[in-house]
Amino acid sequence: MQFIDQAKIHLRSGAGGPGAVSFRREKFIEFGGPDGGNGGKGGDIIFEAVAGLNTLIDFRYTQHFRAQRGQNGAGRDRTGASGDDLVIKVPVGTQIFSDEFDEMLADFTADGQRITLLRGGDGGRGNASYKSSTNRPPRQHVPGWPAQEMSVWVRLKLLA
Repeated sequence: MQFIDQAKIHLRSGAGGPGAVSFRREKFIEFGGPDGGNGGKGGDIIFEAVAGLNTLIDFRYTQHFRAQRGQNGAGRDRTGASGDDLVIKVPVGTQIFSDEFDEMLADFTADGQRITLLRGGDGGRGNASYKSSTNRPPRQHVPGWPAQEMSVWVRLKLLA
C-alpha cells in the first residue's frame, strides 16, 4: 500500500432545483389558481475527520467530488426533493488549503470533527409563492441558485 500525504481534488456542491409554473385544474372549478411548488435545495460538501484512516490513498483514484442537485418543483404545491449531502472522510491531522496554497480553509485535529466547505444552492420559488390579490395568475418562477465549485489541496500533517 502506498502512502499518500498530499492530493489535489475538485469539489462541486449541488445546484438548487427550479420552481414550477402550474395551475390547478379540476372539474367544475373554472379558475383554480396557481399551485406551482418550490425547487429542492442542492447538497452540501462536508469533510469529516475519521480516526481509522491514516493516508490519503482514496484521493489518488478519485479527484472529482459532486453533491446531488435539488429536484424540480411540481404542480399541486409539491416541493422538489433536496439533494443528498456528500460526506468526504479524511484522517485526523488533515489540512485543507486553497488552490494556490495561500489560505488554510480547514484543519482537522479531533475525531468526528465536521466542516461544511461548500453549501448547496437553494431551490427556486414556484408561481404559488407569487400569488397576491393584485397578481392573481402569476406566470413567473425562479430557477434554483447555482452550485459552488472550487479546487483544494488536501494535505496530511506528519509528526516524526
